[in-house]
Amino acid sequence: MNINSFDSTTAPKLIANRYQLKKIIGRGGMGEVFLADDMLLGGIPVAIKFLSQTVLGDKMQEDFAREARICAALSQQSLHIVRVTDYGVSEKGKPFYVMEYLCGKSLKDLIPTPLPMFVAICRQICLGLQCAHQGINMDGKVYPLIHRDIKPANILVIPDPILGQLVKILDFGIAKFLTTKTTTGGSRTFHGTLPYCSPEQLDGSELDERSDIYSLGVMMYEMLTNQKPWKPETDFFGAWYKAHHFQSPRKIADVNPYLKLPEKLNDLIMACLAKSAGDRPQNLGEVLKVLESLTLETTSVSQPDSTFSRQEITTSPHVSSGSYSGLALPIQQACQKLTWPENKPIQEIVFPQLLDIGNHGCVTALLLMMSLQDISKYTSSMRCNQFIFVPSPHPTLLWVTLLYHREFGPKWLPCYLNMQNPQKRRLVSHLAENERYPLVFFTLEAPHFCVNVQSSYIALEQRQILKNWVEQSQTLLSSSSLQLSKNLLKQQYQKLQARMLEYIATVPEGQQHPSLSLKHV
Repeated sequence: MNINSFDSTTAPKLIANRYQLKKIIGRGGMGEVFLADDMLLGGIPVAIKFLSQTVLGDKMQEDFAREARICAALSQQSLHIVRVTDYGVSEKGKPFYVMEYLCGKSLKDLIPTPLPMFVAICRQICLGLQCAHQGINMDGKVYPLIHRDIKPANILVIPDPILGQLVKILDFGIAKFLTTKTTTGGSRTFHGTLPYCSPEQLDGSELDERSDIYSLGVMMYEMLTNQKPWKPETDFFGAWYKAHHFQSPRKIADVNPYLKLPEKLNDLIMACLAKSAGDRPQNLGEVLKVLESLTLETTSVSQPDSTFSRQEITTSPHVSSGSYSGLALPIQQACQKLTWPENKPIQEIVFPQLLDIGNHGCVTALLLMMSLQDISKYTSSMRCNQFIFVPSPHPTLLWVTLLYHREFGPKWLPCYLNMQNPQKRRLVSHLAENERYPLVFFTLEAPHFCVNVQSSYIALEQRQILKNWVEQSQTLLSSSSLQLSKNLLKQQYQKLQARMLEYIATVPEGQQHPSLSLKHV
């Protein structure tokens, strides 16, 4: 079979008398990935990667089979390594292996990565790499595995109901197999991705886990800055060889002066990028120790947010409940268990929902669906809100939440509530009872999990105004349609957006907990 000229109309019916190829879903320097159906198991989808290297002769097939068995065994040992279920060689000598088919995002599509997500993702990558570096016991012998091609394109991030984001590392052991095999002419070929290769890998030296740690350092740098640590003159081998061997990585603070990193995280990344393997962390345990300490710190502080009220400009105290979102733990747990309502469309929408939290009473939450890429951007954003109420011609409330990121701009979440509806009044009443309301993020991508819970703070004065509006609404009568009031509010909404953006721009870059109020608009 000629993989490069794959055509679903002319492709063989089955690979290995089992797998029906459907379409190409990935292509890179090491091969191509196809979506296929496993006909032996009732047509469940799988991913099949055909390697670029042709396997000729029994010895090369034996070597590939051994590497494939080791990788398959490794994938059963760690949740964070993509599971390999089968392997083989096509009629044309193309080695392939079969993997679980996963719906998610490549890490390269989630860069730049917000710091909380960065810590969670890097921790899982390190756990997967640590498992590989410790080795797989087969036939009484331990085989440690070095990945040799750690880069964002080889990291898959998928929604997970427990972890929020589940990380899977792809292509374990493939670079080694391709690098150590020779072409038909007997020459050795280089396989790897130049911006992420360690100096010793470019030299063709024997590699250990510290080479993967170097590549991890490059990737961590890029996740936070959206740039590589060096800027070589070209993308050719010689330029990257010079950068990795002789050029110092640029300081993160110089690349992005607005990025406020913990000093120990900055030091960790720079240590991973040391030219000499002996100057780097010597194993993933050392890297994990720093990341674990960062995890503890990020769960002990609240996320930046801000509130606008219709009162005079004041500064309100920032209240922290000791959790990352600022919400009580039972409220966070209740939100994380939510599923997307069947009666709501699968699209980017936002709507309020009343949650019964048992001993904590009822809490009004804001449920929103966004792409995973947007969620990764805006979960580290500032959050503020504003409310506008029109008593006539139909009592209606506009509730606006703004997610604001200085790099990506605003994300507006408006809700129009009919205040003559008892259920909507109850929503607003409970909203006024709590100084924070949850924002529950669901992924637009299937299977539409809840992947993050944040909060927005409401000042005491603003909550009192909401209570007054609820009481007022019970005595008001409608003199016209709800739509007319919504149209009036939409006109006010445009003015409100400009005012909110104007005021949020005054928040200093370094202010960590802005809880602001805005004059009457």
